Amino acid sequence: MTTTPYEPWNPQRPGPMPHHRYRPFQERVNVPVAERSWPSARIERAPLWVPVDLRDGNQALAEPMDTPRKRRFFDLLVATGFKEIEVGYPSASRTDFDFVRHLAAGGAVPDDVTPVVFTPARPELIDRTFDAIAGLERAVVHLYIATSPVWRDVVLGRDRGGVWRTVRAAAEHMARRAGDAPGVRFQFSPETFNLTEPDFVLELCDGLTELWDASPDRPVTHNLPATVEIATPNVYADQIEYMHRRLARRESVILSVHPHNDRGTGVACAELAVLAGAQRVEGCLFGNGERTGNVDLVTLALNLYAQGVDPMVDFSDIDAVRETVEHCNRLPVHPRHPYAGDLVHTAFSGTHQDAIGKGLAHHARRAEELGVPADRAPWSVPYLPIDPADLGRSYEAVIRVNSQSGKGGVAYLLRTRHGIDLPPRMRPDFSRVVQRATDDSGREATPKELYDLFRATYLAEGSVRLHDWSTHEEAPGVHRFVGTLETGDRAGDHEGTGAGPLTAFVDALAGAGYTVEVLDFHEDGTAAFAECRVDGVTAWGAGEGPAAPVRAVLSAVNRAVR
Repeated sequence: MTTTPYEPWNPQRPGPMPHHRYRPFQERVNVPVAERSWPSARIERAPLWVPVDLRDGNQALAEPMDTPRKRRFFDLLVATGFKEIEVGYPSASRTDFDFVRHLAAGGAVPDDVTPVVFTPARPELIDRTFDAIAGLERAVVHLYIATSPVWRDVVLGRDRGGVWRTVRAAAEHMARRAGDAPGVRFQFSPETFNLTEPDFVLELCDGLTELWDASPDRPVTHNLPATVEIATPNVYADQIEYMHRRLARRESVILSVHPHNDRGTGVACAELAVLAGAQRVEGCLFGNGERTGNVDLVTLALNLYAQGVDPMVDFSDIDAVRETVEHCNRLPVHPRHPYAGDLVHTAFSGTHQDAIGKGLAHHARRAEELGVPADRAPWSVPYLPIDPADLGRSYEAVIRVNSQSGKGGVAYLLRTRHGIDLPPRMRPDFSRVVQRATDDSGREATPKELYDLFRATYLAEGSVRLHDWSTHEEAPGVHRFVGTLETGDRAGDHEGTGAGPLTAFVDALAGAGYTVEVLDFHEDGTAAFAECRVDGVTAWGAGEGPAAPVRAVLSAVNRAVR
């Protein structure tokens, strides 16, 4: 056994876990690689998506779905645009059998949707499966058997010849039950494909292609599952490409994959498998399934969407999809789940918020320049791979504020939710106020709380108060300010002159004992903002209403002298 010398920069050393108990994939299955074209391939169209939530996903639930929940899920899948849907395992339970009968007898299946039913390689269970689909105009009957050495030895007690004889007998029985019904097609899954000798899988698949007399107008589906992930996704891609290049009657075969997520790489396995020649992908919405789940069809479809490829399914109201799936599965979707989680389009970090805010503003300007609506303009916004609005999400939750947030996020929320556009130089000042508040509370600040904090910081009455004041232009370019200034329990009338109302007010403040220099000033239709140096102390202020400029300077004075 060889050991790799440690790099001087890497302090990690051997851990206590007994890793020697486990064998790497190359000691469990040989994957011959003569040619490899998938690394340079591109996905330019969506594969056939086949949701298996009602069968594979359902059997992984602590509380399997009853018929009403299954029907609600089925209707969702149809409305979303799936055209081939695995609806059950009719021989596994009365509930599954009854649901398939419910679909067959109730006219619930649209003309362009094909139900798929699942059966093991046992004649009596095949018979019950065909009994369940009686009356359906179209159906795919999905036959499976485990094929890898460990399953053959430990579970089935059969060698390769014994497995083939079992599969052939089951396939012949299926062909007899289907008779001449043109609406019934066949599917085969060598379960544990990724642990099975590739030449044996090829032997089984080619044998069934011939036995079922597959043709381009009545193709057979060969579904190659990564039943339990054992290797990096590139290995699965090599296995799929091996089959893609060697399957007999290739034009009469739909090459399908069914990745699980034991290593957390189900999505990558599916994407690489499509690059390697797969035409069909089985999975579940949001990845429900046994152990760590089936591959997630939502993520796969929206990954294509983010590359400018039509996913051929509709997730434009992702929250409604998620709500239905959560109701039917009685499992929550994680808030960080790709595309659909509550927080995936949300930024708390200040640098992220600043980039997103600038990106959204740039996108709006770009759309205007192009003369197209913002929801049709090319999308390029930092940290947001797709426009949340395309999934039915509003921008309200894109930027949220806590102690990790910065000036950009605070300014964005004040502008978009309350119409207050803080000048760039003022944003750090208010951001510090917000950070102190969120550090103290330890929680997120809502947009209303931000607005309340803004008012308390800049608009509340201070120790210096102004009463009964007025300004007028007594000569061209000469303004006079007259008013009463109250400080604590002292009040006095003061006057000042200047080139404008603001400078006249500053002159009056000087007469009251406050040396004020206006360093920066901004005004819009909602508020005015002033940065002032007051007796050597610099502070920002804000004002609203018809006298907003004067109130902004007064606010700055109060913040400087407090």
